[in-house]
Amino acid sequence: MKFKLTTPCLAVAALLFGSFAAQAADLSQPNYKAPAYIGPAYANWTGIYLGINAGYAFGKSDWDFPAVSPSPTGVVAGGTIGYNLQTGAWVWGIEGDFDYSGVKGSADCFGGSCETKNDWLATARGRIGYAGWNNWLPYLTGGAAGGDVKASTFFGDATKTKIGWTAGAGLEYAMSSNWSVKAEYLYVDLGSADCGTVCGGAGVTDDVTLKMNIVRAGLNYRF
Repeated sequence: MKFKLTTPCLAVAALLFGSFAAQAADLSQPNYKAPAYIGPAYANWTGIYLGINAGYAFGKSDWDFPAVSPSPTGVVAGGTIGYNLQTGAWVWGIEGDFDYSGVKGSADCFGGSCETKNDWLATARGRIGYAGWNNWLPYLTGGAAGGDVKASTFFGDATKTKIGWTAGAGLEYAMSSNWSVKAEYLYVDLGSADCGTVCGGAGVTDDVTLKMNIVRAGLNYRF
């Protein structure tokens, strides 16, 4: 028996097809969106921190009489304390440190030697840094420096505590939310110290200067 499509059958098929097509059109289309942008995570530098530092110093010491210029060198090492306040990408801070110093150098004089020595060094500085490169903090620093200047000759030795100035720059990296490491350069000028008759002998006074370049590394813990 042959099956013949009648007009009513065609009408019913058309209605069913139209209904299915309308339902398919009403189905919600997939909504493709790009993932939300998440910027790089920057370290938060605000807070009090404690640390240690160590490095090497080299410099020059000029004597008035005799006219010699020793070149003191040696290691420096000590502790650091500071505070940072971050505003946006800028970091403002104050920092102080106190270091043991093994810096010393001598030059020939009076048939012997004239020696300049520094046993301790302290600084109190301001810092300004830019924290816009992930966890890196390049900074400039400057302020006051203090230390002893010891002059020694055949006639004896004299030690003076001097206050001078320091300036430099550094780069600090935040390893975590608390720990950071840094590399730093400081120029230190302790001015001149009057070593009295020790340097020039009886009846002669003398001034001894001490200027140093310091390259050091540090490890800090921020609270």
